[in-house]
Amino acid sequence: MARYGEGDKRWIVEDRPDGTNVHNWHWSETNCLDWSKTFFTSLLTNLPILDGEGNLFLKTTSLRSLDGEAYINVRKGKIIPGYEISLTLNWQGEAKDTLGTSLLKVDGTVEIPYISDENADEDPEVRVTVDDEGPVGKRIKDAMVSKGKPLILEKVRVWVQSMAKGGPVKDELEPKKVAPSSLSPSPAATTTTTTPTTTKTTAAAPKKEEKKEKVKKGRKSISMTERFNCRAKDLFEILMDENRWKGFTQSNARISKEVGGEFSIFDGSVTGTNLELQEGKLIVQRWRFGSWNDGVQSTVRLEFEEPESGVTVVKLTHTDVPEEDR
Repeated sequence: MARYGEGDKRWIVEDRPDGTNVHNWHWSETNCLDWSKTFFTSLLTNLPILDGEGNLFLKTTSLRSLDGEAYINVRKGKIIPGYEISLTLNWQGEAKDTLGTSLLKVDGTVEIPYISDENADEDPEVRVTVDDEGPVGKRIKDAMVSKGKPLILEKVRVWVQSMAKGGPVKDELEPKKVAPSSLSPSPAATTTTTTPTTTKTTAAAPKKEEKKEKVKKGRKSISMTERFNCRAKDLFEILMDENRWKGFTQSNARISKEVGGEFSIFDGSVTGTNLELQEGKLIVQRWRFGSWNDGVQSTVRLEFEEPESGVTVVKLTHTDVPEEDR
């Protein structure tokens, strides 16, 4: 699985001006690390472990750190979580005698060094430390291991389940419904086309229908500029390599490297033809989404500029995009 930010940025739609991912056809990727920090902070701050049982008082105090990567990929509405994180918690413990007099107060940490999507069905390793390893301190630590560890792992499983459901983007995954359009002309429109002597009253209906047709056939353009830390020729090669497309998108792809050759990506949901290819400089393609009406096509133009060695700026212009799909 590609690391966050290393996928094909033409399909990372979160930074588009309109933020639209119509019908969830595109491969969208959302960074969930900050969301995860907030999630774990809420779950694991001031979490009571023991409140007097055995004259021990234990609780977590704060999330010290959460590092690594966490993201949600969505393709055709399918949620694909990815994460490799480590977290560290602060905790406090106190032991009292039978009269309620404090014997010892300690601070410690709970470290979970590796939480990964590859091991989502397994409990991760948990390490507990304490700042006093004396007899009383060891008793407090043992209580934290026996009572605190299961409770903390339970909270981790809550986060894992939330990631599996889409994390911060789960509420955005419902596809937008577009009202179906009729492909056959109405009786009024047919009368207008075939009968030159239609009266003024009858002619009013087709004018309204013509207005609807004009809106339906509206076109828009999309422009984006992205910066990549790589050579222009390497990025050009990646975009024209069907095996890398398959790897990045986890979907079938077939890409011709010849002008006039055809391509099919995202399991055939996007098809088209290469119109112009200049290695390391330009890709121009005719694009068509499978959800579009018959005969509707658009044009994608990718211009590569390398202002300095190892830095490539890509300018994307996507023209003739249907209004409802922009």
